[in-house]
Amino acid sequence: MPQSPSSTSSQSSPSWLSYRESIGDRSGLYRALLEHWTPTSALNVGSYLDLSPSTSIPAVTYVDTDRRAAAFFADAERVRSELEGATLPGAAAEIIFLKADFLKQLALPDASFDLIIALFTGPAWDSCARYLAPRGLFLANSSHGDASLAALDPRLTLVGAVHHRDGRYRIDSSDLDRYLIPKKPEQADAELIRASGRGIAYTKPAFAYLFQLTG
Repeated sequence: MPQSPSSTSSQSSPSWLSYRESIGDRSGLYRALLEHWTPTSALNVGSYLDLSPSTSIPAVTYVDTDRRAAAFFADAERVRSELEGATLPGAAAEIIFLKADFLKQLALPDASFDLIIALFTGPAWDSCARYLAPRGLFLANSSHGDASLAALDPRLTLVGAVHHRDGRYRIDSSDLDRYLIPKKPEQADAELIRASGRGIAYTKPAFAYLFQLTG
C-alpha cells in the first residue's frame, strides 16, 4: 500500500529508535538509578532525541535548540509509540520539550526538579543549578567539563559513579573517595575548565557521575 507523504516523512526523519543505535540505549542507566533513588521529575538538557529518561521517570522536561528534536517531540503520538513497551510502571506520565538554549534562563521555576541530566553537553551546571531542588541529583559526565565543575562545587556531594560495560549500567555508591582524583591536580581549576570546555582526566574514571545538592 502506498504510504502517505506524512507517513513517509515521519519514518525518514530522526527518531529515538534510530538515534539510540548510534549512542546506545541508555534506558538501563535510569533503571540503575532507581535502585538507589526515586526521582519523579527530571530536566534533560541538550537532550536531542534521547527519550531514555522517560522509560523510568514519571515527568521529564527535555531542552534542546535543534529543530529536528523540536519536530520530533512535537509529534506526541510518535513519541508515545516509540516508548511503547519500554517504560516502567508510572514512567512517561509527562513529557515536555522546550526548544531553548539552556545556557540562558529557561521558563522554568527554580528548584523544581529532582534530577538534572547533562550527558555529553555543557557547561550545564553553571546555568541550570537553579532548577535543582534541595537534595536533588545532578547526573553528568566530563566530556564538556560538567562533572569536573560539579566536583569543585561545595554545594554538591558525589553519591554515585556510573559504569557502562557491555551495554549494561551499574552505579557504584561505595568508596567514592576513589573517584574524581585528578591525574594532574593543577588542572582542577573551575576557570580553566570553563575556558577549555573539557573535563579533566581522573585516576579512576567513570562513564558519568551522580552528585547530590546539599540542603
